[in-house]
Order: sequence, then C-alpha cells, then structure tokens
Amino acid sequence: MDHEIRNKYDHLLEILREKKKLAVAFSGGVDSTFLLYAAKQALGDDVTAFTVMSVFSPERESREAEQFCAEHGIRQVLVPVDVLKVEGIACNPVDRCYLCKKALFGKLLEMAKERGIDSVAEGSNLDDMGDYRPGMKAIGELKVLSPLREAELTKAQIRELSRAFHLPVWNKPSFACLASRFAYGETITEEKLGMVERAEELLRSLGFVQFRVRIDRKTARIEVLPEQFARLAEDAVRVRVTEELHRMGFSYVSMDLDGYRTGSMNAEIPYQ
Repeated sequence: MDHEIRNKYDHLLEILREKKKLAVAFSGGVDSTFLLYAAKQALGDDVTAFTVMSVFSPERESREAEQFCAEHGIRQVLVPVDVLKVEGIACNPVDRCYLCKKALFGKLLEMAKERGIDSVAEGSNLDDMGDYRPGMKAIGELKVLSPLREAELTKAQIRELSRAFHLPVWNKPSFACLASRFAYGETITEEKLGMVERAEELLRSLGFVQFRVRIDRKTARIEVLPEQFARLAEDAVRVRVTEELHRMGFSYVSMDLDGYRTGSMNAEIPYQ
C-alpha cells in the first residue's frame, strides 16, 4: 500500500477515535461503507450505522447495506423517511439536495442524541468539493462530520484502501440517490422513481457497468460509458431496452452521446 495513503488512513482512525460514540450515515455505497469499516476498527461496538430507507434509494442498496452490517457485526438502525413529504422536495428545485440533506440529517442527529450519541458522520470525500453540491451546505450547517474529507482521502484512494481491506464495494460503480436522475423542475413522484429504478436494473442485468437513466417528463436519457456505446447500440440490446422502457412508461428513449458523467443535470444551472 502506498505510504501516503496509509498515512491518510491512520489519520482517519485518529479522527474517529476522538469520538467516544459515533453514528455513521450508511447507504451501502463505496464511501459510506469504507467510513463505516474504519469507524468499526477505531471504535468497535461504539459505532452505529444509520441507514435511511426511502423511495430515493433502490431496494438493492438497502439489502446490501443490511448484509454488510450483519457480516461485520455492526449495529444498524433503519430509518424510514417519506422524503416526498418534506416541503419543497417533490417539486425538485435546484436546491433539492440541500432541503433533503437538511431534513434527513436533522432526523439522524435527533435519533443519535436519543441514543446518547453525540456525533453523526457522513461519507463525502475530497473529490466531492467540486461540482454543484448544495447538500454539503446543509451538512456544514448541521455540523455533521465528514471524516474522509478531513483526512483528505480521494475516491481513488478510498477504492484502493477498500480493496486492500477486502471490502466488497471497492470496485462498485458510483451511485447517487434516484432523485438526481430528474431534471430540475421536474416533479418527483414515486411512480417515476420506480420507472428509473427498474430501467437502471435492466441496464445492470445487460452488463453495463457505470450508467444513469435520466428522466425529463416521460423521456429517458441513457448515459453509459463511451466504451459501451456500441454495446447499447447493438440491435438486440437496443430493441430490448427500448421495448422494456416503453413498457415501464417512458414515451421516448435516447442515448446521451456525452456518455456517463456525474452531475450532468447541473449543466443548465447558471451559477455553479
């Protein structure tokens, strides 16, 4: 393991050991899984995983999060939240992520306090300082801890450490909540979230690695890695994808020639 990366990991453990008890917001993604693993190493039984259960998270992610906690002997609290009832979220304004994070982490902080836990941590890393991320503002306002950023760990370094520690997520594709698939101003409904989730599960079953299905009204805009453009355009694959997405409720199905990229829905925001 690279000396610099090992030093950063040791620094992360020092940061975590400063907390007597800690709750980790755990989604099952690469970053939160790595953070939870490190917190378990640093604090043992004094770490608790809080996993939010909402229509913004696919069932597959929730199952994988529960499995990880069970396998590593980590106490897990499932937190059901009806995010679409949080004021302002369903209409999907450009600061939706701020409204959502403020509500969710406010709830997690309350639950932590009820359990005698002083601190809540989340898994953003050093690379998350780029792009348009209004949710980071809410995390700062609520004084939620971001240990991976504090230890200056990048996504690539987190993956390398996760691989060294044999964590199953080390090569897991990046994921963001399903609400990030909606064009700003597009009303978010449970029906449309289900359409997006099923469409992405279809792409996964067809062997696509990193992808998104963006939705604008009833149009699906598929993003895949450029090296998989040809795969998506194969007649058998193209026909199956379009036919099944039409059955799911999409009126139009298109491929984004820019390919997969994070935050593509932020391109039209004038004040990034």
